[in-house]
Amino acid sequence: MNFEDLEVWKRAVALSCEVYRQTSKISDFGFRDQLTRSGLSIPSNIAEGYERQSNKEKSQFLNIAK
Repeated sequence: MNFEDLEVWKRAVALSCEVYRQTSKISDFGFRDQLTRSGLSIPSNIAEGYERQSNKEKSQFLNIAK
């Protein structure tokens, strides 16, 4: 099993895609960029944490994702 099999990761990716769709027409690039980067950080941190060896590191990345 890898992180791509996790339901929480799949939902986070779907949320990230929705953030991109909903913000595509925002003219303030800085604001739009901040929103899209924050949306992308959720599945990224889940994936990063999943790959870590220690439970402490895994927990750290999952806390960042939430």
